[in-house]
Amino acid sequence: MSGGRKVTVGITRPVEDGRLRVRFLAVVFALAFLSVGIRLIDMVSGASASRVTAARAGSAGTTRSPARAEIRDRNGVLLATNVRILSLVADPSKLPDPDRAAELLAERLSGVEAAELKRRFTVGRRFAWVKRELTPDEQRAVLELGLPGLEFRRSERRVYPQRRLAAHVLGFTGVDNQGLAGIELALDARLRESEEPLITSLDIRVQEVVRETVAAAFRRFRAVGACALVLDRRSGELLALVSLPDFDPNVYEEAGPEQRENRCTGGVYELGSLFKVITAAMALESGKVGLHDRFNASEPIRIGRNRIGDDHAKARWLTVPEIFAFSSNVGTVQMAFAAGGAQAQQAFLERLGMTRPLEIELVQRGRPLVPRRWIDIVSATVSFGHGIAVTPLHFAAAVAGLTGDGLRVRPTLLRRDEPVAQAPLRLVSEQTVRDLRWLMWLVVEKGTGTKARIPGYLVGGKTGTADKPGKGGRGYDGDAVISSFVGVFPIEDPRYVVLVTLDDPKGDKGTFGFRYGGWTAAPAVATIIDRIGPILGVPPSRPSAERRFSQRLKIVPTMNGRTGRMEEGLAALDIGR
Repeated sequence: MSGGRKVTVGITRPVEDGRLRVRFLAVVFALAFLSVGIRLIDMVSGASASRVTAARAGSAGTTRSPARAEIRDRNGVLLATNVRILSLVADPSKLPDPDRAAELLAERLSGVEAAELKRRFTVGRRFAWVKRELTPDEQRAVLELGLPGLEFRRSERRVYPQRRLAAHVLGFTGVDNQGLAGIELALDARLRESEEPLITSLDIRVQEVVRETVAAAFRRFRAVGACALVLDRRSGELLALVSLPDFDPNVYEEAGPEQRENRCTGGVYELGSLFKVITAAMALESGKVGLHDRFNASEPIRIGRNRIGDDHAKARWLTVPEIFAFSSNVGTVQMAFAAGGAQAQQAFLERLGMTRPLEIELVQRGRPLVPRRWIDIVSATVSFGHGIAVTPLHFAAAVAGLTGDGLRVRPTLLRRDEPVAQAPLRLVSEQTVRDLRWLMWLVVEKGTGTKARIPGYLVGGKTGTADKPGKGGRGYDGDAVISSFVGVFPIEDPRYVVLVTLDDPKGDKGTFGFRYGGWTAAPAVATIIDRIGPILGVPPSRPSAERRFSQRLKIVPTMNGRTGRMEEGLAALDIGR
C-alpha cells in the first residue's frame, strides 16, 4: 500500500506543477496582450490628439491662401506660379507689453515701424498683422524673442518669372492671391478651381521679339504709348500682345494707371487709313466697284460745308489699286459711296464685329465708339478711319478674316487645340479675299508701305496715320497722331497678322521728320516678321508667287477702266467737287 501511495504522489506532483506553469504562462501572455492593447490605445489617442491640435492650430491662424493653377505659354514655358511665404500675426490681448513688443519687433523686421505696430496693437483687438513675407532670418529673430501672442501664417504668393514680358496678358493678383487684372482676373475662378496649368496662346519667343522691337520704336520716336500684336489668322490665337508703357506684375503696386492700361484691347483709337482695308473690302464685295474702276482725285471733294483732300495728292484720276496703294482719301470716299454709303457701311462694320466689345479672355475690353447719326459726312470720314474708334485687336481680327479665307476670326489668349465649335461667319467671298491680298501687296511693293518689305517673305500691308482727338473730344489735335501699320504674311497664303500702333510718335533725322505710319510703324512690322517667320517655321515665299502678283499689274493697268459708276454715285448723293 505504501508503495502504491508513493506511486500516486509521484504522478500528481508533476501534473500540478504543469498546471501551475500553464497558469503562469497564461498570466504572462495576458499581461503582454494587455500591454500591447494599452499601447495601441495610446497611439490611437495620441494620433487623434495630434489631429485635434493641428486643427486647432489651423483655426487659430496657421492657414494657407487658396492655391492657383500655374499659367504657361503654348510651349509649356512658365509664366505665373506660386511660392510659399511665411507671415507674422499677433493677438495683442496675449502680449504682456504691447508697446514693448512693437519696439522689439520693429528692431528685427525690415520695413516695420514701431509706431504703426503700436497703433495696430490696440487694446481689445484680438488680431493684427505684423508683417507679410518674412525672410528666414526674420523668422529666427522672432522665435528668439519668445513672445507669447505671436503666430506664423503660411500662404502662397504669385510670382511672374518673365517679369514685364507678358504683363498685360497675365495681369496680377492681390495680397490674398485673388486676381486683380489680366487673365488672372478674367479667369480667376478657373485658376482657383483647377490644379491643371492654364495654357495660353502666347509663344514667349514671339512675345520677346515683338516687345523688344516695338520698345525700340517706342523709345526712338518718343511715343507716349504703343501696341503690337501677332495673330494667327487660322485659329485666332494671339501669339504675342504687347502694350507700352508696361510694368512688372511682381511689383504691380509701383505701376501707374498709364502703365497698367492695355492699349491693344482696352483703348479705342481712330486708326486712320488702316480703315481703307475695310472700305476696299466692302466696295469690292458689293460688286459695284471693281479693280478696273477709276475715280477723280484731281482735286478735293466737298460734302456740304466740309472739304476732304489728300495729304499727298496725285491731282489726277486714280484707279482703285492706286487709290489703295497711295492711300487717297478722296478716292476712298467715292468708293464708299459707290458701294452703298452709310447703310452698307454700317451693315459691313456690324458683320465684322467692329461695333461691340470683343470676346477675349480679359476684362479690359474697349467698347468701340461709333457714330450716332450716319449722315453723308460721317460715312465719308469713317471710310478713311475718322469718326469711329476701335481697339487695335478689333482691327487685327477683321483683317485676319478679310485676308484669310473670308471667314470671321474670333481672337483668343488661350491655346486652341481644336477648331472653334461655333460655325464661322462668312464676311466676304474668296474673290474679294484674293483681290484684297493683291492690293495689300501693292501697298508694300509700290505704295506707302515700302519700308515693310523684307527678303524672303511677300508681305501685304496698309499704313495709317490719324490725328488724335483734342481734349474734351472737340476737334482734332493737329500736333499729335496715331501712326500704324498692319502687315500680313506671307500674303500669297496668309498665316499671321502683325499690327504695330504708336501713340504720338515724333519724327527724327532718319525719317526726315515724318511721323507717318509708313515711316515709324512699318519698319517695326518688317523687323518682327523677319525675326518670327523662321521661329514659327514659315517657309519663304516662292518666286512663282511674286511673279503671279507682279503679272497682275499688267492685267490691271494703273490708268484704265470705267468711270460711269463713279459719276452715277456722285450724282445720286449730290456730292460736289
